[in-house]
Amino acid sequence: MLPERSLRWVCVHFRFGVEGGSVLEEGMDPRVDAYIEKAASFAQPVLTHLRELVHQACPRATEAVKWSMPFFMQQGIVLCHMAAFKQHCAFGFWGPEMKRVLAEDGLVASQAMGSLGRITGWKDLPPDRMLLGYLRRAAEFVESGARTKSIDRRPKAAKRSVRVRAELSAALKKNKMAAKAFEGFSPSCRREYAEWIAGAKRSETRAKRIAQAVKWIAEGKSRNWKYEMA
Repeated sequence: MLPERSLRWVCVHFRFGVEGGSVLEEGMDPRVDAYIEKAASFAQPVLTHLRELVHQACPRATEAVKWSMPFFMQQGIVLCHMAAFKQHCAFGFWGPEMKRVLAEDGLVASQAMGSLGRITGWKDLPPDRMLLGYLRRAAEFVESGARTKSIDRRPKAAKRSVRVRAELSAALKKNKMAAKAFEGFSPSCRREYAEWIAGAKRSETRAKRIAQAVKWIAEGKSRNWKYEMA
């Protein structure tokens, strides 16, 4: 006689099957069926069961395939994803809100991608009641407006402005060709010249570098043009 969870997988697999290429359940994606079918035999019942739990807890969830893995979305926002590898599966919740909820319960993955660590079979899955609770929390964060996007991207750091020494500016003003070329250089290229000149400790060295820089700049050359030509 089949164990309860294995028997349940057989029923779920039949319920979520694809017939003639059409999805039998609303919000289901046939690509997820194909993904599960191609997974290792140990992973198929695990993935199917996780899929069932998602739709049980989050009736409004829809499926998608991103980065070649099944994802579960709600209102266009990622709730969670699952993946199968050669020897384990992974299931991950998205969003800093769920990360905090899981951390409070001591669920911090360290050995595999995802929130539940390495899943090699039924024994590695938390109780259904616990997973259903987490899934409902994930959906609630979206429905309440606490989560409004899949990824909270950090704002890009403002680029440092290029500080050109007065001596270099004065020298460039005396050479229109060099001044025009320098203006057309990329910020990183201008910065290389500015830092090279600023790095001179002696005034004599600085003056030589400025004269050399103006000559190279007028020729349209970058600070490290010799290496670029190599």
